[in-house]
Amino acid sequence: MNIVPRKVGISIAIVVLVAGGLTQQSAGRTKKKVVRKPTISSKPTSTKATTTIPASNSSGPNIGGCLVFPSDNAWNTDISRYPIHPMSSAWVASVNAGRRTLHPDTGSNPEYGIPFVVVGATQPMVNVRYTEYGDESDPGPFPIPPTAPIEGGPNASGDRHVIVIQQETCRLIELFNASKTSTGWDASSGASFNLRTNDLRTKGWTSADAAGLAIFPGLMRLEEVRSGEVRHALRFTAQKTQNGFIAPAQHFAGRNDATLPPMGARFRLRANVDLSSYRGDALVILKALQKYGMLLADNGSSWFISGATDSRWNDDDLGQLKQVPGDWFEVVATGPIER
Repeated sequence: MNIVPRKVGISIAIVVLVAGGLTQQSAGRTKKKVVRKPTISSKPTSTKATTTIPASNSSGPNIGGCLVFPSDNAWNTDISRYPIHPMSSAWVASVNAGRRTLHPDTGSNPEYGIPFVVVGATQPMVNVRYTEYGDESDPGPFPIPPTAPIEGGPNASGDRHVIVIQQETCRLIELFNASKTSTGWDASSGASFNLRTNDLRTKGWTSADAAGLAIFPGLMRLEEVRSGEVRHALRFTAQKTQNGFIAPAQHFAGRNDATLPPMGARFRLRANVDLSSYRGDALVILKALQKYGMLLADNGSSWFISGATDSRWNDDDLGQLKQVPGDWFEVVATGPIER
């Protein structure tokens, strides 16, 4: 993704839909490597799982009056004092082989980032027809408006994510490779998450992400960054992964190679890194990466960290992240690898 000059005075890239009334300010997508949905790792062996990561004292992020998962959720856990994983050096080196520096996967261009929509309780329910992974997807119907923004736009290629948060129910719905139809939506896969619980996907199930994770909790959002503190882990991608996952991930999409990181691996910016030369939004994001780290969520361009679409991003500010080398990171131990 090439950072473009900032466009001043353009509004926030969120679509807000309350009680059936739509106000769309902008929408867009990330310019990134197109990732083919991987082969499903396994069939379900259990119902909802629970994470083993310990509780955090963070109050957690929120959206539309809903906490984005409880404060003790894995996404919201302070991992700054977690021990280093024995495979840390090898896994960091493998990601560095694909790319050697961080890359902010959003910017002021409305085509960058992953958009989302907030809806109210009266939003009509529509059906979703799954075209590839219906046996590992939640069936719906879902409160997805016909004008919900698609990552990259209605005619784009790529991941084509659709993300919807319903305010009163605190329900998060995410689709992968979504297209609007005359009767609802088509998608390759989809998942529904209750933001009030720590429930995970059924073991072995995908979601709208290869790791079986929710996407929205890992996005950099401008309003959080500008508040001075991001209180959750971020989402990032790596070119190659192994055939395993660490909770809260529940699905893998990789090869039989222990030198590659599994889905759900938690990378942390080292505490001894000197951040004195960084400023503004980039500094806030880097501090979050020291405290909460980032979760490996999908196969894609290495070290790409995901952000919500928002035309108010300062591209020069975000561009500082591209100066951060991958070997400033380490992997922390958060649980066993499962398959």
